[in-house]
Amino acid sequence: MHPRLEDFRSACAAIVAKNSSPTRIVQALAPEMHKLALSAGEFLQPCHRRGDCAQYARNLIFAGNDDPISLFTLVWTPGQWTPIHDHGTWGVVSVVEGMLEEQAFVRIDADTEHDRSEGIELLPAGSLLLAPGAVSTFVPHPDHIHQAGVAADRAPTLSLHLYGRLMNTYHVYDQTTGTRELIKADYTAS
Repeated sequence: MHPRLEDFRSACAAIVAKNSSPTRIVQALAPEMHKLALSAGEFLQPCHRRGDCAQYARNLIFAGNDDPISLFTLVWTPGQWTPIHDHGTWGVVSVVEGMLEEQAFVRIDADTEHDRSEGIELLPAGSLLLAPGAVSTFVPHPDHIHQAGVAADRAPTLSLHLYGRLMNTYHVYDQTTGTRELIKADYTAS
């Protein structure tokens, strides 16, 4: 692993070990992610830039056996979007190249005593445009529900995504039926 990635991974592990609150974790990790995104040219390999013309691509950079974090590059061609989803963990995202758009959703049926997968009502909330070096964070409870992607009239985009677990599953929401489903999240390992 490249020394820059080793340093980042060590800094992440120290921050996670020192903090139990997801909010404090992402606050401490945001500046580290910003520095990592700005230095991406030093460590990104061709395998981290693999795209897919059918859908956005997820390329695993690292995931620890002992540490609960994973780092991915996401490669987006114009017009590619995620479904509406949540992560079930904290996360920190930064853009390396291009412009990533994020549309947040608010769950207005929220019932804090029951974790339901039906009867879900979502309303669009704020949106973000993330340019190179910009950092966005999120925490669970309540889950950060959003959709991310690249508008059809924008350039291809490369982003870094750090999660508080191996991001191999997540909930996908269907606004029409008011349901959510846990799905497997495919990725390519480096």
